[in-house]
Amino acid sequence: MREPGRPETAQTLDRGLRLLSLVAEAPGGMTVTEAAQRLGVGRTVIYRLAGTLVEHGLLRRDADGRLRLGAGVLQLARRARPLVADAALAPLRRLAEEVGATAHLTIADGGEAEALLVVEPTWTQVHVAYRAGSRHPLDRGAAGRAILAGRTEQPYAVSQGELQPGAHGVAAAVRGVEGLEASVGVVALAPLDAEVVGPRVVAAAAEVARALT
Repeated sequence: MREPGRPETAQTLDRGLRLLSLVAEAPGGMTVTEAAQRLGVGRTVIYRLAGTLVEHGLLRRDADGRLRLGAGVLQLARRARPLVADAALAPLRRLAEEVGATAHLTIADGGEAEALLVVEPTWTQVHVAYRAGSRHPLDRGAAGRAILAGRTEQPYAVSQGELQPGAHGVAAAVRGVEGLEASVGVVALAPLDAEVVGPRVVAAAAEVARALT
């Protein structure tokens, strides 16, 4: 039944997006029956919605008929990366100049952390060379642990020599952006005062979040 006062096309789009979100949150996939129960609609509606999403590559059916995310979602995610990097550029540049350390935006990709954007300070004689595209386990280094901390109330994460000998890092999670697990941080060759730098990376992460919402 159509919701009162809501156009049928808008309702269909809403249900399709909700179905996509439900499947994304189900690591083992989801049956049509489960999806129908979660959305409060009939199986026929789910078959119709899933069929359209499968055609566009956003969903797929596995050998058991369970609905899973399709490769088209990865394409959308890759195309969204430049938008995320653009939103983070100005906050990262200010952070790098204020702290005098290499600033970075890192995103979660599976069980790894990937540096999406790196900004080096212009006035320091020596700083850490950190390459965009670098990857490391989520549970190593301040950037990855900050992403994990974003699932808790921990304000920021600190690391020392975990990814590069002699390197010191401080990072904070980018919070409140639906579908994005990321952190903003700095890395330096000299020890960083976490009590001073921590609030700065938290503020920069919050600025990135505001730019994306």
